[in-house]
Parts: sequence; structure tokens; C-alpha cells
Amino acid sequence: MKRIFYSIILLVSFSLISGCGDDKAVDTTKVSADTPVKEKIRIGVEGAYPPFSQVTSDGKLVGFDIDIAHTLCANMNADCELVTQDWDGIIPALLAKKYDAIVASMPMTDEHKKKVAFTHRYYQSPARFIHKKGANDTLSKEDLAGKNIGVQRGTVSDKFITGEFGEGVIIKRYGTQEEAYLDLKAGRIEMFFADAFVLLEFLGKEEGKDYEFIGKSYTDQKYFGEGIGIAVRQEDTVLRDQFNTAIANIRKNGAYEMVREKYFEFDIYGK
Repeated sequence: MKRIFYSIILLVSFSLISGCGDDKAVDTTKVSADTPVKEKIRIGVEGAYPPFSQVTSDGKLVGFDIDIAHTLCANMNADCELVTQDWDGIIPALLAKKYDAIVASMPMTDEHKKKVAFTHRYYQSPARFIHKKGANDTLSKEDLAGKNIGVQRGTVSDKFITGEFGEGVIIKRYGTQEEAYLDLKAGRIEMFFADAFVLLEFLGKEEGKDYEFIGKSYTDQKYFGEGIGIAVRQEDTVLRDQFNTAIANIRKNGAYEMVREKYFEFDIYGK
């Protein structure tokens, strides 16, 4: 039933066949090192964006972004250190040289490009609304007027809701997805708007069983950019090119698919 549920959701939302990946380990130590990198690379990650990045109860960083970072580092023959950082400060910390790159599901928007340089994409994703099952909601601006809509603060989802619905709705901003889910379940917000893949993770859990997607997917390039890329400082063109080579390498040698299959049973890279 879970697989059927997922398939219906993403066939409607993004023409994808959905499901949950298994927990098989990804062996990044066997990825060929085609792009030698001598110095240590520090990588900023969020740790609060499952299934892409989260911290387990025993303090371990896990998720698609985390595994991709390790896989790229293995391909680059690089000594990498992952540094957790709240989303609100993730670009400022990069510019302050707290780390050298960001692997944190960052959309390649025009606004972000004013501050950082991006690699080629390593995945892409739509955004969607969720609400309580059986709620008599529509997504017209008239029907949304006065409703409490949750978003993660400072994300492209925040900017989309502000730009497209901001004058009529009450926008409630949260530091993490989990904070928003708590308010959704408590009835303090009627809807939550975020990355469809991340919301799918919530809907597949016991805590999300009473909620569902509503309406269409949103991929407007004005807000959501050209996909998800790795961010580096604008002057770090050599590091950007090394990441680009590594992304191409792991796409070719199967390492990317090993990571993807661990979390998703559908393509997230796109054509």
C-alpha cells in the first residue's frame, strides 16, 4: 500500500514513480579517484532536512546529501570534513570561510548566484503544498486568503510563497522542517509548503499519515532555479571545476546511482 500511495503522489506531482529506498550501505571507498585534490576540503551541510540531511539520535550525519558529499570526496581523492550549519547562516558561513563548499540541497537561483558560484546540478526537485486529509482547501489566492501557511525560513519555498501569495496569506516561518510539522499537527498552520521529496518522507511516516499533497507541483525557475547544485565561493573556480568533474565521474561509474537507490526508487537527477 505504501508503494502504491507514493506512486500516485509523484505520478501526479512530477511524473515520477515513487517509493522508499532500503538501508543498504554505499561503499564510497571503491570509487575511482579521477580528480586528485591535495588539500582538505570542508563541506557545509544542514543536518535538518531529511531525507537529504539529518542528524541521528547518536549524533551521526546521514542522508542523500551526506552520502553524495562523501562519494564526491572519494572520487576526488580528497580529505573532507563535514561541518553542520543552520540554513539561515549557511551562505554567510561559506563566505566567512568556515568551510569551502555547501552540499545542502541548495537551489541554483539567480539570488543565490549573486553570492556564490555553483557546480552543475546533482539533482532537481519540485515543491508542493501539504494539508490535512479531508480538509476543504483549494490553492486559489481567494481561498488561501487569511490562512496560515508554513515554510522553512530563508528557503526558495519561503520566497515563492512570499512572492506569489504573500499579500493574502499569513506566512509562518520555521528554522527546520520538524518545527513546521509540529505546528501542522497542532493545527497552528493549515498548510505547509516545501520540497516535494522532503514532504514525501514525512507523508510516508506514521506522524504524516493524516496528511496529503494538495494541488500541483511548482518548478518556476524564477524561484526554484536550475536544479540543486554545490555552492562554492565565487573566486574558487578550481574547486568548482573539480566538483564538476567528480559529479560527471560518479554519474558515469555508477556511484551516483548507488547513493540514489539507497533513498529513492525514482530518478531525481532529471533529463
